Amino acid sequence: MAQDLARVTLLERDAVTPEAAAIYDALLAQRGVVPNMFKVLAHAPDIAKGVAGFLKPLLSDGALRGWYKELVAVRISTLHESEYAIRAHAASARKKGASDEQIAGVKDFANGPYSEKEKMGFRLADRLHRGAREIDDGFYGELRKQFSEDEVIELFLTAAAFEMFPRFIDGLHIPVTPLPAEAASAGSVSAVKTAGD
Repeated sequence: MAQDLARVTLLERDAVTPEAAAIYDALLAQRGVVPNMFKVLAHAPDIAKGVAGFLKPLLSDGALRGWYKELVAVRISTLHESEYAIRAHAASARKKGASDEQIAGVKDFANGPYSEKEKMGFRLADRLHRGAREIDDGFYGELRKQFSEDEVIELFLTAAAFEMFPRFIDGLHIPVTPLPAEAASAGSVSAVKTAGD
C-alpha cells in the first residue's frame, strides 16, 4: 500500500510536552527510533503515555515470549495489509529473538517453522480477526489444551490490540517509521517525519 501524506502532523521532540519528550527518549533508547505512531499520539500526551505503558508489558516476555507476541501482531497486521505495522513488529520480533525464517513464515504460518502450539495461536488470531463468534467452545477447548489461562489472556489481548493499531495508523496515513539504520542513513532523526515507503 502506498503511503500518502499523514493526515495529522508528526511532532518532533522539540514540539512536544516534557511528558511526551520523556516517552520519546524511552522509545529512542529502547528501539533506536521514535515510531511515527507516537509522533502522532504526542498530540495527546496522556494517551501516548497510556499506550506506551500498555504496549511495553504486553509485548515483553510474560506468560508468552515477547518475540512470539510480536509475530502474532505481524499476523494481524498482515490480515489488515498494514505495511507500517508489519514492518514495525517484524523488526521488534527480530530484536526479541525471532529468526528471519519465523518472520517470513507468518504469512503462510500453517507451513511455517512453528510448533503446533504456535500455529494454534496464529489460528486464534485469524479467528478473532473475523470476529469473536469464531471462537466457539470447540475451538476454545482445543486452544486450552495448548495454552494456560495466563497465556490465553496474553494471546487474546495481543491479537485484539493489533486489530486497533493498524486501523488507527492506516486511517491517519501515518508513514512507515524507518528502521534505526534507515533513519541514520537519512542523516537525522527529522528524516523520520517524512519517510514513507
